Amino acid sequence: MKTIEIIGYKRANLGKTEAKRLREEGNVPCVLYGGDEQIHFYAPMILFRDLVYTDRAHFVHLNVEGEEFQAILQDIQFHPVSEVILHADFLQLFEGKSVKMNIPVHFEGTSPGVTKGGTLIKKRRYLSIKSLPKNMPEYVTVDLSVLDFGRSIKVDEIAEDNFEILDPKIASVAVVEVPRALRGKSEDEEEEELEEGMEGEEGGEEADAEGGEGEESAES
Repeated sequence: MKTIEIIGYKRANLGKTEAKRLREEGNVPCVLYGGDEQIHFYAPMILFRDLVYTDRAHFVHLNVEGEEFQAILQDIQFHPVSEVILHADFLQLFEGKSVKMNIPVHFEGTSPGVTKGGTLIKKRRYLSIKSLPKNMPEYVTVDLSVLDFGRSIKVDEIAEDNFEILDPKIASVAVVEVPRALRGKSEDEEEEELEEGMEGEEGGEEADAEGGEGEESAES
């Protein structure tokens, strides 16, 4: 997994007023935890671009006034309207200690169900992964070539390569939705077959009835 460097500066003061001032200056208030003590710092918002707006997971090399740490972005908060980054939490990494991360899902291959006119529904765009840092993947690949109508790809079908997927094993990752037009056509065909079957049965009953009347006449 690739590593992105973020340079930060220790915060002399904490609190909402100071955090607001930092954001107005184009910085992100941050905290690093998981080590011996929490470290409160801030970093230029522009440095988060390649870390946040990407379809791959990354490790983070933090340099806070000369102190260096290996970490991951554990949580990030955005303003509900402006989408400005309000706060970021980092978790310090240690060699030989497992960590949990939300890893992006990459969908590859062509679904037969989509080729037939179905709609691909991506149920999960991220999977919760637990592993040692050295085994953490940048993304998890899901092969769509087995996905036809009436079929879903579940978590337990995804290969685990030196990592563990924590999502429920029966949870769907992707499904193909059958278009309404195809569903309606199928229902109409079923109704026609049913009607034809009923007409055939009625015709047989009438023939039996006529045959019964003939026998009575012969006997009389």
